[in-house]
Amino acid sequence: MTTIPNPAAFAARGTAVPGAPIGIPAQPRNDTPAPAPEADTGDDVYVIRALTPLAAREANRSAVTALLDTAGIPHFAVRGTSDHGTVVAVAEDDRERVLNVIFRGLGQYPGHISTVRTDQVRPARPLSSRDARAWRDVRTAAALQVSWTRADPGRHLLLGHEYGCAIEFWRRQGSHLVAPRANRVTWAVSGQGANVFGAARLFSRFISDWTAPGSAPPLATRPEFLVELADEITFPVDAVYTWVDGNDPAWQQRKASAKGEVYHAESASDARFISRDELRYSVRSLHLFAPWIRTIYIATDDQVPAWMREDVPGIQVVSHREIFRDPTDLPTFNSHSIESQLHHIEGLSEHFLYFNDDMFIGRPVTPYSFFTPGGVARYFPSRNRIPQGPVVETDTPVDAACKNNRALLLERFGRVITQPMEHIPYALRRSAIEEAERDFPKAWARTSASRFRAMTDLSPTSSFAVYYAALTGRAQPSSMPFTYLQLAVPDLADRLQRLLDGRNQDSFCLNDAFSTPEDIEAQQEILDGFLNGYFPTPSPYER
Repeated sequence: MTTIPNPAAFAARGTAVPGAPIGIPAQPRNDTPAPAPEADTGDDVYVIRALTPLAAREANRSAVTALLDTAGIPHFAVRGTSDHGTVVAVAEDDRERVLNVIFRGLGQYPGHISTVRTDQVRPARPLSSRDARAWRDVRTAAALQVSWTRADPGRHLLLGHEYGCAIEFWRRQGSHLVAPRANRVTWAVSGQGANVFGAARLFSRFISDWTAPGSAPPLATRPEFLVELADEITFPVDAVYTWVDGNDPAWQQRKASAKGEVYHAESASDARFISRDELRYSVRSLHLFAPWIRTIYIATDDQVPAWMREDVPGIQVVSHREIFRDPTDLPTFNSHSIESQLHHIEGLSEHFLYFNDDMFIGRPVTPYSFFTPGGVARYFPSRNRIPQGPVVETDTPVDAACKNNRALLLERFGRVITQPMEHIPYALRRSAIEEAERDFPKAWARTSASRFRAMTDLSPTSSFAVYYAALTGRAQPSSMPFTYLQLAVPDLADRLQRLLDGRNQDSFCLNDAFSTPEDIEAQQEILDGFLNGYFPTPSPYER
């Protein structure tokens, strides 16, 4: 049996294939699969052209399992506790063979490795496979985490050890294999059992039955893991956007000829209707960081984004004419009006997220961030407070709508709402909105008929339906890391750079209610660089 060379000697001689520069892959040996079929590397960073967190996860998993398969080492997928990485189990009896094949693989394609011990208070820091210290405890570790750092061609995204593959060493006890650490299902499986295939969603809450199959294939596992757990979300979740291209001449003509009085300067501001291509990047954020979304619906005034493909499943443009119950309410230029009709979208799931096109998912999130396993929606109250008293002429459109919401909910439930919602995607229940429309038909119809924002509006999705769901037992307060940023701030570039460097927010909103025409050109250059840097991977819905 081949044994692992002394770690110090390994580190001293380097790990690259002889004749190849350090960090640049040579032709793979027959017994050593490459980390990813389309990978390219420099400085031990492997480039994937269509990089997503799922792609990084799958590339690392497939590299590890290919190495095990090459050596003929039996293995099976485990339902681990991490949503981003994967876990495979091997028998403790095969430890020496596993270590040898992983050593050879990381010798040709340097990556990172960390050891897992059952007595660890916190995870061990990953070390380069070139570093002798990385190999010191591999013979006694309960598990090894192996990864190769993945990047997009522009190196805007760097996805590292979090998306690696852990190899657990399961000990034989009688007729069973016993896990070295807890997973989400069981401590033991039959030692004689054959592998079966399990849906990818069983192995990560980041994946659903509607995730593109190619990005998350079924995994070979044991029958003991093919169970539906009580804390799992299995219902579909859709996403809905409202969008307008304010540069469209046909739309501009409809707006100019529309009847109705604009009561507040903000409600008619051109900035409210500017299309800065945010929608393209917001959809990219779902593709990258929320691949569990089933269908994306875009509600528009007979407009289709120029970048969008309509022949790809998973995204659908919905005309206002298809969802408005009273066609005489159209055309409308009031987001409150449009929001009052979104629950009429044909095929919309009971649970859905409502996005303005300036809202983005900032890092990988699961549906648990927005819903409980029982289907209760989570909402995100603001630290602001709704002004006291009735609606007055000096109220902003937001405050006026919140006051109207408050009055109706007080009358119906005897409870007073005091907080608006943060600019975080709104988790909604379709049935709650339908009931709210039935309970308040006059106020709902009045909002639908307001072509521009009016004193009498409700804010149907961003507040009213959320509180209605809460007061009928279908929503509960929650929180998440997020950022709200007005594009009109003087230090816009610095703030966007901090957001890009940190990438530590679950969501963020880039609001544009107060920009002047003089601001827009300068802002656009800054915004283009930021959005391309944050979301470099096109979604499959783009031309």
